[in-house]
Amino acid sequence: MRIAVLGASGKVGRLLVDQALERGHEVVALARTPDRVTVPTSREVDVRRADVFSPRDFPDLDDVDVAVSAIGISKGDRPGALVAGAGLLAAARVRTVWLGALGSGASKGAGGLIYSAVMRMFVGAELAEKAEADQVALDAGATVFHAPDLTDGPVGPGRRVVPLAELRRPLLPPRISRASVAALMLDEAQTGDHGGGIVVPLS
Repeated sequence: MRIAVLGASGKVGRLLVDQALERGHEVVALARTPDRVTVPTSREVDVRRADVFSPRDFPDLDDVDVAVSAIGISKGDRPGALVAGAGLLAAARVRTVWLGALGSGASKGAGGLIYSAVMRMFVGAELAEKAEADQVALDAGATVFHAPDLTDGPVGPGRRVVPLAELRRPLLPPRISRASVAALMLDEAQTGDHGGGIVVPLS
């Protein structure tokens, strides 16, 4: 399978690239700054410059089977990056797995009271944009991952996804490793089991 990774230079994006290669997939790494994409010396990756604010220069994705997006809002970014990225993938008409955030949009309050308070405190200004981008992705048939707080660490052996409608609201703020989220997103890229829906990654 040929997989495009949008946001390939970020923390989750790098894991997606590495794990996809380990699974034997071909990888197209999309990044605003291609020089920041790290690739194992023994591997070949098609690295393409992809600035979501430059739609005319956004690379063609006709040669990929699925796109997995791990773009986020970096410090100093102007508003609109997430919505622009979701719109470009939708316009490309490529099957997409999109990384969103638990506690935004449709999953508001689903992480529990403590988690919701933390989200409002630290992500509050970005919640509306996250929700808008999620909807653009969903309308195009993407699988949207509403990930809880992300941590370092290995892939969890008990990793799984739960449809948002079936999630039990936790008492304590949920957490999951970035490596586990990357693995679950690649699982979804391979199967396409939850297209057009929101799932929550758990471990």
